[in-house]
Amino acid sequence: MAPNEWLAVAMFAAFITLIFTGYPVAWVLGGLAVLFTALAIIMEVDFAIVMDLDWAYASLTVDRIWDVMTNWVLVALPMFIFMGLMLDRSGMADALMRNLVRLLGGVRGGLALTVTLIGLLLAASTGIIGASVVLLALLGLPVMLKAGYAPTFASGTVCAVGTLGILLPPSIMLVLMADRLAISVGDLFLGALFPGLLLGGLYVAFILVFAWLRPAAAPAPREVEPITLGLLGAVALAVLPPAGLILAVLGSIFFGLATPTEAAGVGAAGATLLALLNRRLDLSVLGDVLEQTTRTTAFIFAIFLGATAFSLVLRGLGGDELMARLLLELPFGPVGIVLCILLLTFILGFFLDWIEITLIVLPLVAPVVVALGFDLVWFTVLFAVCLQTSFLTPPVGFAIFYLKGVAPAGVDVRTIYRGVVPFIFLQLLGGALIFYWPQIVTWLPAQAYAPPM
Repeated sequence: MAPNEWLAVAMFAAFITLIFTGYPVAWVLGGLAVLFTALAIIMEVDFAIVMDLDWAYASLTVDRIWDVMTNWVLVALPMFIFMGLMLDRSGMADALMRNLVRLLGGVRGGLALTVTLIGLLLAASTGIIGASVVLLALLGLPVMLKAGYAPTFASGTVCAVGTLGILLPPSIMLVLMADRLAISVGDLFLGALFPGLLLGGLYVAFILVFAWLRPAAAPAPREVEPITLGLLGAVALAVLPPAGLILAVLGSIFFGLATPTEAAGVGAAGATLLALLNRRLDLSVLGDVLEQTTRTTAFIFAIFLGATAFSLVLRGLGGDELMARLLLELPFGPVGIVLCILLLTFILGFFLDWIEITLIVLPLVAPVVVALGFDLVWFTVLFAVCLQTSFLTPPVGFAIFYLKGVAPAGVDVRTIYRGVVPFIFLQLLGGALIFYWPQIVTWLPAQAYAPPM
């Protein structure tokens, strides 16, 4: 390898190493960009080693950062975050839990099914993993444990279902991916819908089979409320508000009535209206949601700016060309190369957060996938599925620690680890199905842009 490529490898290795120090990721990324720019200049000036990298990159970095801050696609991020946090405070999930428990309580494993259905609705209306996992844990975990559910099964269900929000639209991860790859957010939202529902369906099937094979781990209640028209009406009233919000946000995007940024504004307004109608909105709640939205948005954008500088310097050192060459030289053929990329992503998910992987790794490997002739939307959704799994894999599985923070006594980290193992395999199965049947991703975007008959 050339000297500049060795420097690119050292830069990436330094990033992986410094992540484990606990130092803020944004400062690590930005600091390494400055440090390795200086190293490249020193090597070129003092040692006459050609690097093709100078302080002009600092000016270019400023321009790129300005482009990030003026990007209209990213305006959707704070509004989607606000929507998710406001829905968390609206009381919507409480009503869903009460009524779906009454409806599904007589089914063996019905409480886990209830948590799954609520999780799917939350995923399609919030897109924030932390909020979904914590809310599902507070609402569903004590109820399942009181009903005699095995702690591993109950905690694994809550963890896995809570992660669906990072994949199902409107996902903030998909917004970032679309921006990094310069592809349509609407295409990614359309492409991720069926894969997200597929994973939800796999969860439901597993819960039903597990409850049938292990009745002691998911016992049926002794007293069951009869299903009446009044009960069905109560369930419908609980489901309609979130379903209506999902239709307003996603439907306006899918049918071309609004851009994702405009739809995010509709979602934020709709979530606020739901909180108002449920009498959960006051100045204290509004101020708290605005503060959390600002903190979360600032955290994401700080990493975004650091990653912009890091990626630019890494590219200037030839890191992207090195990655492309190494991948294309693998003796596995196009399919094998894509599988290697996905395996690498899965392994990196054990140690890195999804934001760093999305901002650093995805832009490096995406051109290789395009050069191999694969559909970029299909690959990006597969990449997102791998990153969703990272929330469940130790030692950095964030969903596990979100749950541990609010779990009742007796539910320790080891119990949660054991509980998520079957769901990790289910996600790998879902990823395999998406890999071998790309139409799961590509069919809906193709229909959206098909000419009218």
